[in-house]
Amino acid sequence: DKLQSLLELLPEHDLPEDLKSKHCKRCVVIGSGGILHGLELGHLLNQFDIVIRLNDAPVQGYTDHVGNKTTIRMTYPEGASFSEHDYHSASLFVAVLFKSVDFNWLQAMIKNETL
Repeated sequence: DKLQSLLELLPEHDLPEDLKSKHCKRCVVIGSGGILHGLELGHLLNQFDIVIRLNDAPVQGYTDHVGNKTTIRMTYPEGASFSEHDYHSASLFVAVLFKSVDFNWLQAMIKNETL
């Protein structure tokens, strides 16, 4: 019930046109662990059509290893950045909600409330 009432408060949105029009031939999911450090795969990772990054792992300063392209960034609310400058207009932010506190976070975001 809580989720349904929150969804009704959100404006209806669809995927951005540039994402809808892609035929997602090659996708890559990049985690936030350091396993790519030192491998210098950044150029290769940037060649994927869709680059999905998990959590708030840094890109700047590590582009030789992890690339600099981000199509979608997925994270739990507690991993979301507080700075609006960390949300790039060319990428889609996806909040992954599954705990009751996550829904409290969503409500606070929708209603501009303090948690």
